[in-house]
Amino acid sequence: MNIETARFNMIEQQIRPWDVLDGQVLSLLSVVKRENFVPLAHKALAFADMEIPLQSSSDGQVMLAPKVEARMLQNAALQATDKVLEIGTGSGYMAALLAHQSASVLTLEIDGALAQQARSNLQAAGIQNVEVRQADGSQGAAADGPFDVIVLSGSVPDVPQVLRHQLKLGGRLLAVVGEEPVMRASVITRTGDQQWQTSEPWDTVAPRLQGFPEHSQFSF
Repeated sequence: MNIETARFNMIEQQIRPWDVLDGQVLSLLSVVKRENFVPLAHKALAFADMEIPLQSSSDGQVMLAPKVEARMLQNAALQATDKVLEIGTGSGYMAALLAHQSASVLTLEIDGALAQQARSNLQAAGIQNVEVRQADGSQGAAADGPFDVIVLSGSVPDVPQVLRHQLKLGGRLLAVVGEEPVMRASVITRTGDQQWQTSEPWDTVAPRLQGFPEHSQFSF
């Protein structure tokens, strides 16, 4: 199948039916070439409705399914002046999408090999407003904040307070929160110095981000 036909089908058959209707987001998915961020061994799966393993990672890290990435991008409601923090760079694809709609992106990746691959992918795509930093993202990047938008590209049991405090007033944090088999996309908006509002607009399941503590499994 022709690559552009496959891309069109991804947008029209997977993403649009998943309530991603923002015209700017849909157009961006045609501009940023997803196949260039997919490991060579999995190029044929670039537009499939699935998570794609990242071969340089030994810890089961993946690219999220296209519809999940697209809906998170839509919920972020980015502005051209926004300063963005992403946690969990992976191959750099989500950072590339974020970069096109914001002023700057700082993206944190715990796996050194993945961080280097993401830098190469972003450079090859000509994207210059992203900094890829090898770091444990569970504590965020307070010295570089506060941020207009924080995106967690993976799931967590809970969103740590330390990340909520790195939002500007009016800033949004997006994450997939919960335990399998029930996880929900959470949009957390900072409404005051010690106030946040949370909405859970849709359900999904996503692999865990590394470095975030799990809930205790003990029962008494």
